[in-house]
Amino acid sequence: MPVTKSPQAPAASTAPPPSRGGPPGRTRASLRAAGLAGSLLVLLAVVVLSIGFGAKQLSPAEVWHGLFDSSSPAYTVVHKMRLPRTLLGLLAGAALGLAGCVMQALTRNPLADPGLMGINAGASASVASAASFLGVATFNGYVWFALAGAGAVSVLLYAVGGGRGATPARLALAGAALNATLYSYVSAVMLLDTASLDKMRFWTVGSLADARPSTVLKVLPFIAAGLLIALALARPLNALALGDDAARALGARPALTRAASIAAVTLLCGAATAACGPIVFVGLMVPHFVRTLTGPDLRWMLPYCAVLAPVLLLGADVLGRVLGRPGELQVGIVTAVLGGPLFLYFVRRGKAVRA
Repeated sequence: MPVTKSPQAPAASTAPPPSRGGPPGRTRASLRAAGLAGSLLVLLAVVVLSIGFGAKQLSPAEVWHGLFDSSSPAYTVVHKMRLPRTLLGLLAGAALGLAGCVMQALTRNPLADPGLMGINAGASASVASAASFLGVATFNGYVWFALAGAGAVSVLLYAVGGGRGATPARLALAGAALNATLYSYVSAVMLLDTASLDKMRFWTVGSLADARPSTVLKVLPFIAAGLLIALALARPLNALALGDDAARALGARPALTRAASIAAVTLLCGAATAACGPIVFVGLMVPHFVRTLTGPDLRWMLPYCAVLAPVLLLGADVLGRVLGRPGELQVGIVTAVLGGPLFLYFVRRGKAVRA
């Protein structure tokens, strides 16, 4: 009986069906990029608020004419006061946010902040000494002493905290001790020297009120250099988080990474402190918030901190100007009021210091 062959069905395709959502890694990267773009828009909105609001009330039309019309009565207010103040807030905020992020990554301490670990206090102590004993009274003099003080305390903190064997608890204790000692010294110098007290009493609170175009131009190179170093440390610090041996296996150089991190923190904190005075909690709050958006990857954390830290600082400055009318609350006071409860929250939840 003849056998009839049925027509063969076409072979099933072995290629996987196209993914509707795309690779998970690419999706996460797209979400992070979209979030960074959204953060830039938020920063732009805060910049507009910083230029538009202040102790002196101006209508939107007056602010607009003050920006572009040199004959406008508001031109001096906008160009001599609000624009430099806004630009300095952008630079100082980015500096403090990046410094806090780098410090937390380097020390593996979620409580690391330039204002809490003694870095700002070191810059302040150096500036107070220069003002009292050497008669320094200009930013050109302040900045070099601030950089030297911040750098010395950065190295001392790392050494006292245990170096490569440092634990978050030891670093936190060393930072708290250095911070208290240095600020006690600053207070003693200012109380013993009335002239220094008059010159520095507003500076020691932390303020953007004395911003001038010349100050912005002078602080820009230091912060730009620190920013570039910090952004270049993203991959090495990611590798260092796995331990020295794993970091070397991945091509990183732990000693060089630590030295570059200290240099970046010194440039960022020293320049920001010389221009604005010691401002606390910005470097603590922003990295914690950013970590919830990006995860621990510093390739994304550092750019986010550079954008969102100025949002916090400028927002606090605008809030201080509006709430303190006809005067103003210094931005250092506002950030301290906002950051204090958050600091206690981190400690109480047990997310902070662990030996």
